[in-house]
Amino acid sequence: MFDKLHEECGVFGIYGHPEAANMAYLGLYALQHRGQESAGIAVADGLRIRALREMGYVAEIFTQPALATLPGHIAIGHTRYSTAGESTVANAQPLLIDCVHGQVGICHNGNIVNAREIRDELVRQGSIFQTNSDTEVALHLFARSQAPVVDEAIVESVARLTGAFSFAFITKDRLVAVRDPHGFRPLALGRLGDGWVVCSETCAMDLVGATFVRDVEPGEVLILGPDGPKSVRPFPPAPSAHCIFEHVYFARPDSEVFGKSVSDVRTNLGRQLARETGVPADVIVPIPDSGVCAAIGYADQSGIPMRMGLIRNHYVGRTFIEPAQSIRHFGVKVKLNPVRSLLKGQRVVLLDDSIVRGTTSRKIVKMVRAAGAAEVHVRISCPPTISPCFYGVDTPQRSELIAATHTLEEIRKYLDADSVAYLSLEGLLAAVTPDSGRYCTSCYTGKYPVAFPRDQAAYLQLTLKLDGKGAAAAPSVPQAEPVA
Repeated sequence: MFDKLHEECGVFGIYGHPEAANMAYLGLYALQHRGQESAGIAVADGLRIRALREMGYVAEIFTQPALATLPGHIAIGHTRYSTAGESTVANAQPLLIDCVHGQVGICHNGNIVNAREIRDELVRQGSIFQTNSDTEVALHLFARSQAPVVDEAIVESVARLTGAFSFAFITKDRLVAVRDPHGFRPLALGRLGDGWVVCSETCAMDLVGATFVRDVEPGEVLILGPDGPKSVRPFPPAPSAHCIFEHVYFARPDSEVFGKSVSDVRTNLGRQLARETGVPADVIVPIPDSGVCAAIGYADQSGIPMRMGLIRNHYVGRTFIEPAQSIRHFGVKVKLNPVRSLLKGQRVVLLDDSIVRGTTSRKIVKMVRAAGAAEVHVRISCPPTISPCFYGVDTPQRSELIAATHTLEEIRKYLDADSVAYLSLEGLLAAVTPDSGRYCTSCYTGKYPVAFPRDQAAYLQLTLKLDGKGAAAAPSVPQAEPVA
């Protein structure tokens, strides 16, 4: 219902805890924001792996009786939003197989860009795939490995992959964490008593009582087993390309991601946005919940008070049935409601983290105006999103991104706002870190650090527009520009 880039996936793993399944359940609860389509947990007791995965929310799937069927001291868990593969229980994770190396399960956050190429090769050689998820490719490579031990087979299988991947593998007696050499997706390491925890965000550690140790480093394969931790680096060195959108929107504000407090970064984004795009106004109103931190920063920098002029209903389920075709606008109104006493007669700065298609933003501006606002100025705490992501984020095609197909003035008119302004790319990078080279900004620049398959290039196409003379003019198309 909200016009946002969709969350990717959440990964959690724990080694050396007698209630591993319960800890994984709690960890996934904290990572529910990263995926709401399906969830799963696989648990090992030293002899075998048991797994449960279904469509739905974590709390719906993992009842106490269900968790009681998952004994063991090692567990991995996953919350999923599909970015590669259909939204079906067959693609829910962890994926689990039994092969010559024994049982192994896998959870994945990201997108393996050479998965199609490897899959086609394996199918020609006789492999039979059970899902259409890119994650299954890693399992087939593992099963076909001639390495003499499990650790080496995992290392050998992941070394063939390119793209964005943070993995958690489980075998009967070990947990293996893997992060791609560019470090697109986050993966953190922590301690819980004598055991270990790996997870997509540190908020999951907070819930289970673990202590953050460090990030799993880009290009690292971290093996947690009976002989203690072991780190292997099978990948050649590669430039960092952390996903900057983790800071802008995906991660929870109470997490630390890529060594930075998400809350602090988003507040800095708001401060920088106020410096760049300040406008006379009476009140700052965030679009909840993702716009709140930036609105605090904007208010702090501008001296204009922030008020919660829009209230979000947090109890809307995954499926909301609109009553009739004639009142389709209920889709937004059921989630947000204006506080008229805070908006009436006011010059409002309406602050959000991003605009994708613009459809929801247009309805929210209309709602604020209907509540009596004298002016509505839309401010966005990131640059215009002009290109899709190929590294584990579900984004529309470029032709559906309003900033790729419209000028700023056209966007303003479409939203019916008095003004619209985005944070600059330079301002975004300055607010996040002085080391701008660490981050992937392809969704804002169209410059991609890892080349993607040709069959995905259609996502970059734009609908032909008419030029001033009435002739068809093809707009420029961003190209993959691999970093050397």
